[in-house]
This record gives sequence, structure tokens and C-alpha cells, in this order.
Amino acid sequence: MSFERAYNYLKQYNLESKAQQFTTSSATVALAAAALGTEEARIAKTLAFDVKGKIVLVVAAGDTKIDNKKFKQQFSAKAKMLDSTSVYKYTGYHVGGVCPFDIDTSVEIFIDDSVKRFETVFPACGSDDSAVELTIDQLYEVSKATGWVSVTLF
Repeated sequence: MSFERAYNYLKQYNLESKAQQFTTSSATVALAAAALGTEEARIAKTLAFDVKGKIVLVVAAGDTKIDNKKFKQQFSAKAKMLDSTSVYKYTGYHVGGVCPFDIDTSVEIFIDDSVKRFETVFPACGSDDSAVELTIDQLYEVSKATGWVSVTLF
């Protein structure tokens, strides 16, 4: 059902044809890269944080790690990732399939500069066996991102 939700959301942008479902898991960066036959860096992982009681999603390249110093400078708070139950509660997607599509407007979405290295990236498409190929501009648009950040090491 989560794949269908994301797929249907992408229809309003005429991007549903870019969505893919696999016969194998794509729940981690490594698994997604293997399923797609691409490098791990091009997997756009969606990370969920609690920032002083506000839920924030950061979409970053698959080969990055959160830089706690940069995160604190950007958000004036320490990076505190949500647990899997909270991720589902605030996004409606399970860990392994979290994507920045069709997210409640109370959740802010930011795109990390690390994805700008690529023409296209592959975020999950709502389930742990899916992905969608998007240009960086498309990712920004369909996620209704609040803005760009630089909170990773790459």
C-alpha cells in the first residue's frame, strides 16, 4: 500500500513511470544500489530527525553520514534520529521505504547538498522494495522541500 501511495502521489507530476518495484529488498542503501545496478552514492536516503519537538526529514546521498557539527549549526540542535515507530507515525512509511513524498505539511523536508553531484538520484518509493529515479530539480519539487542544507560528510 505504501508503494501505491507514493506512486499515486507522483502521478500529479507525471513521474509515476519512473517508479520501480523490485522482486528483492531495497531497504538499505547497499541493497537499493544492487537492485538498481548503480552506485550507493546515487541512492537518496531519507533520514528522519526530532529537532526540538519538530520533525525534520533530510534527503542525502547514500554515501554520506550526518556531520553532527554541521547539523547543529543548521538546526541549532543535536541530530536525534527518530526510532522506527516514530518514523512511521510521522511519515506513514516504514523504515527501508521512507521517501519524501506525500508527507504531512507539519514535517519539514530538506535536501542535502550531497545529492547535487548527480544528474539523477534514486529515493525509495514508499516501500522496502522500490525506488524512483528523479533529477535533483524533480526531487526538490515533488518533496516540496523547505530548502537546501549541508549537514553531511561526503
